[in-house]
Amino acid sequence: MSDLRTVGVAETARLVAGGKLTARAATEAALARIAEQDPALNAVSRLLAQEARAEAEARDAEQAAGARLGPLHGVPVVVKEELAVAGTVTTFGGEANSTPAARDSEVVRRLRAAGAVVVAKTTMPEFGAFPYTESTSRGLTRNPWDPTRSPGGSSGGTAAAVASGMVPVGLGGDGGGSIRIPSACCGLFGLKPQRGRVTTAPEPHLWWALGTVGPLSRSVLDAAIVYDAVRGNLPGDLYTAGERGSFVTAAGRVPGRLRVGWSVRPVSPGVRPDPLHVRAVEETARLLTDLGHDVREVDPRYPDPTAAFVPQFFAGIRAEADAVEHPERLERRTRETYRLGSWVGPRVVEWALRHTEQVSARANRVFQDVDVLLTPAIAHRPPRTGILDGRGTVRSALASMPAIAYAALWNVAGNPAASVPAGLGPDGLPLAVQLVGRTDEETTLLSLSAQIEAARPWPQVAAASR
Repeated sequence: MSDLRTVGVAETARLVAGGKLTARAATEAALARIAEQDPALNAVSRLLAQEARAEAEARDAEQAAGARLGPLHGVPVVVKEELAVAGTVTTFGGEANSTPAARDSEVVRRLRAAGAVVVAKTTMPEFGAFPYTESTSRGLTRNPWDPTRSPGGSSGGTAAAVASGMVPVGLGGDGGGSIRIPSACCGLFGLKPQRGRVTTAPEPHLWWALGTVGPLSRSVLDAAIVYDAVRGNLPGDLYTAGERGSFVTAAGRVPGRLRVGWSVRPVSPGVRPDPLHVRAVEETARLLTDLGHDVREVDPRYPDPTAAFVPQFFAGIRAEADAVEHPERLERRTRETYRLGSWVGPRVVEWALRHTEQVSARANRVFQDVDVLLTPAIAHRPPRTGILDGRGTVRSALASMPAIAYAALWNVAGNPAASVPAGLGPDGLPLAVQLVGRTDEETTLLSLSAQIEAARPWPQVAAASR
């Protein structure tokens, strides 16, 4: 059991619980893989080796004492920089904070309560403002499938760590595609949950109606295990999702015959999907037909989410920037973004939130005729690293359009949406499609994604990392 890089969450927890592997050994293996691979990828922003070893030893002691084991017992995990981990600085991808967090964010606390061992925090662009993991302080994070390419973002560090086999799973966040985009770039399964499914505590919200938190994983079941461990709300959360049953049960259940509508039309005008992504959608549509679903091309009649998205984006960046300890250390592009968003006051945010409900109602009209919508996950192939070099806010936003063209609408609408691997392109880089579900219907997406995974298995780690 010397090489655990292809072993996922469920199998790691099973091995530890069965006594074939200790939490300490699993943690040491993860730390060794990080030491071996991270210098070339820059996925890890803060290694927590000493803390992780102590936590793993505590897990083994609990097991020896006969304690009830959680579903993530002994599983090494990484956490995106925007989530608080006790004893480490919550940097948001920059240098503007300097005081370590006094306590874990609630979602990290729940990970630990389920038995996970936090081994590292992962790189992100400052405040997750753009969908490429590049920053002045952290440099370029690279795609494990091809280090000349971006892993996407803003959860790019987590994606690179999981796709390279450093850890079985990691936490990210999604305010405009930031779980799905890096999952698509790195060949992972990434489900953005329903708005309000996972608490953002101690913060009442993440970019108001846009953001949520969730795992990036190498299998559907692994994502479901983590979601069942961390989902749920606390008093003070701005949004609360509707009740749903076990995600693990859903991932193990064959879906009934579903009406699946597919479209390659981007939400964002002026963006053209890469032909490889069009082909991935068409091939997935054929696969779903062969699996017995009612599949047909549809016109989603997308509403324009810009007027709802942009004010919340600017307000989210400004709120996070206002809370840092050393605003003078913010990156130049972040300071420019902060200035450009000065027009977004409380009344504008209130208007944007009302408009969000209108956009959501219009976006959900497609589900009058279908149960699931199938689209590309991103429009472009994973771009070369350095795509944001020398670009200010406006040019960075324009460069980001192909990444968010299919994703950001569903942050505004609030619906669950998943990036599902679809094999490899002739360029050796992952392909992916996006599945979008009705409000609160993560369980449908998990069942359908697991069915696709069983019919068309995807690689468990990047080829260069095996």
